[in-house]
Formats: sequence, C-alpha cells, structure tokens
Amino acid sequence: MARHFLTLFDLSSEQVARVLEVAGKLKRDRSLFRNALAGKCLGMLFSKSSTRTRVSFEVAAAHLGMHPIFLTTSQIQMGRGEPPEDTARVLSSYVDALVVRTYAQAEIETLAEFGSIPVINALTDLAHPCQALADVQAMIEHLGSARGKRMAYVGAANNVSNSLCAVGPLVGMDVVVVCPPEYGPDDAFMQRCYDAASAAGTCIEVSAELSAVDGADAVYTDVWASMGQEDEAAERLRVLSPYQVDEALMARTAEGAIFLHCLPAYRGKEVSAAVIDGPSSRVFDQAANRLHTEKALLLELLGKLDNWE
Repeated sequence: MARHFLTLFDLSSEQVARVLEVAGKLKRDRSLFRNALAGKCLGMLFSKSSTRTRVSFEVAAAHLGMHPIFLTTSQIQMGRGEPPEDTARVLSSYVDALVVRTYAQAEIETLAEFGSIPVINALTDLAHPCQALADVQAMIEHLGSARGKRMAYVGAANNVSNSLCAVGPLVGMDVVVVCPPEYGPDDAFMQRCYDAASAAGTCIEVSAELSAVDGADAVYTDVWASMGQEDEAAERLRVLSPYQVDEALMARTAEGAIFLHCLPAYRGKEVSAAVIDGPSSRVFDQAANRLHTEKALLLELLGKLDNWE
C-alpha cells in the first residue's frame, strides 16, 4: 500500500522524528543520499502558483536522482473535466510519487485513494504539512528542540495554522492559534488536533486575545488574504490589523523567542518590517529547510529510510 502525506496525521511521531533527523543531516551534508532514488520520476501537479514549494521539490528530486515532471491542471486533461480518479490511475503508471498543490483537500484525497503511488500534499486550503516540517526544523536549529516549546500562531487561521496544530503533538510542542473569532480554524480538523494533543500530553488552544502570545518561544504569522481570498482583502485588513506581529507583540514572548513566516510576506500588514528583518527572524532558514525536509520526506515515503539509523 502506498504511503501518503496528505496531512501530518499520516505520519507517526517516530516517522516525523526520523524525517527531521535526516533533514538535519542532509542540510549539513548535501552528498548524503545523493542519487538514492535514481531512475524514479516525481510528478508535480499544481493548480496554484508557487515559488518555494515548486523549486524546493524540483531540486530535492534532482539531488535524489529523480526526474521531476511539472504539470499544471491547465496543461492536462483534468483541467478539461477528466475525473481525478482517472488521472490518479494514469499518473500512477508513469511516475513513482505525486506532489499536489491544489485548493480542495477532497481532490488530493481522491488522487491518493485511486492512485497506487505516494501522494504528497504540497498545499491545500485545509493543510500545508510540508511547511510544518520545515518550521519544526527551524525551531530545532535555533531553540535546540521543539519539545516543551510553545508556538503562537497569530492572524487568520488557515492551512498553515492547521498543520502547526497537527505537528505539535507529534513533536511535543504546545500550539496556540491567536485569531479573531470570524477567522478561526476548521472545527473538524481542530478536533483531531485536540485529540492528538490529549493523547500526547501537549496543549492546543485557540484564543482571540493577544495575551495568549505571552511567554511563547516562537511567533508565527502568514498573509491575511491567501490565494483565492483576494476579494476579501479589505475586510481582512480591517479585522486583522490589531493582530500584526510587531515589536510590541514580540516583546511579550519568552527570552530568545524567534519569529517565523512561511512567506511570501507583506511588511506593514501581517508583520512589521522591524520584526521580519530583525534579529529574531528566522524566515529564510525556514524557507531553506523546505529543500531538506522534502528530500527526507521523499526518502521516507519511498522506503529508503526503513532500515536507516
């Protein structure tokens, strides 16, 4: 049975720890696992534009010896009405894994259900699990560990905050989503996160109060209007302006706290220039980590880490 990565719930805490450990080694030594997946092909099916996700996965594939094939839905028959079930079956006979960046989580779940190869969520409206792996790697690098730390996500809840809540219990991290009630997280997804946190002994919270940032080890934010939400931009700016991550907000955090952002960022909106360009910012380390965590993830899903120590 193919191993998929549709949300963080698809990996165990042991698998996440292994992926992060290997990612750290890959960052220090790019020759490690060089061409380990030679002869294989990586399909990349994107319905949304991308900078970091596309480039990092193409480079990851190249380093591992895979041949990446980039497709947009407008370039294939799925864009003309071919069912995703048929697309999944056909692509499974050509490529060895499929990276998908799309809107609806249901679409990627259908591709995984009807395909016979690993399917990787490179972003949907519900989840951005690949980003969360890079985020945790940044915390390990700059805070020593994610375990026992507290992450505060500030702004409109979205796929990124969902994935932070999902990864928290897997790495022993508490997460609080600080957002106005009208831009809160997905209830069904969050219930799974609450259940996972309860089992892991960690804490997941949602709060409208900026005081929830107090003592956090990391503060995270994202754009207030994501792709497909451009028509809401003015209203979101009005409601979310009090949630800008600025120097006053960062002053409420723990000593040595870091600032994270998945990028692209809009200075003067969700984050001030003083914060994102300041000494606490680790946003470009996060971006760099996408390459290494995705290489490790491909190795994990394609069975190359099964006997790795």
